Amino acid sequence: MKQEKLTKFIKPEDANQKWYVVDAKDQVLGRLATRVARAIRGKDKAYYTPNMDTGDFIVIINADKVRMTGKRESLKTYFTYSGYPGGGKTKSFTEIMSKNPDRIIQNAVKGMLPKTRLGDKLIKKLKVYAGENHPHQAQKPEVLSF
Repeated sequence: MKQEKLTKFIKPEDANQKWYVVDAKDQVLGRLATRVARAIRGKDKAYYTPNMDTGDFIVIINADKVRMTGKRESLKTYFTYSGYPGGGKTKSFTEIMSKNPDRIIQNAVKGMLPKTRLGDKLIKKLKVYAGENHPHQAQKPEVLSF
């Protein structure tokens, strides 16, 4: 009798999901976003499953101190479209950074997650704050350094 090799799948409640805090001060936006997206997705874990949420919760502080390399800060633009004719709006990186800097990191990480219902669930595990303080002390987040 031949023995079959089966892929092991864990249950969602067995996924050991931890809380981590990341300091974005003087970090490059793209490099930070790729590492955070990887941790939210759970790709660093041995039991990673592409169709399941096995990743960790990430709290990012000091989002207003994130940087870009070269001339990207002056050249980068963000485009939004309302769905109506003539409803396109373009904003620069510095404009968004002055009003709500947390959206910069949120947008970068969201672009690196799957564009499915799983991706919508995963982006909710990212918490971004412009300053040093965050309301997630009760979860006892560990410091995640890259």
